[in-house]
Amino acid sequence: MTNEIPVLACPLCRNQEFQQEEGRLDSKWGVTSHKMTLMICTRCRYILHFYDRHSIFDFD
Repeated sequence: MTNEIPVLACPLCRNQEFQQEEGRLDSKWGVTSHKMTLMICTRCRYILHFYDRHSIFDFD
């Protein structure tokens, strides 16, 4: 098993540069709210969504 950190690449254009933003997703009835990390491709603007604290971008 290797300890390499995976490299994020856009599934549309294969770009590896992203703008990182944070957002919230509310449930249909507004009872729950989830924090999300949004990685926005700097080339084609495709948005990758990562849920809460369980992604490779959780550095805290």
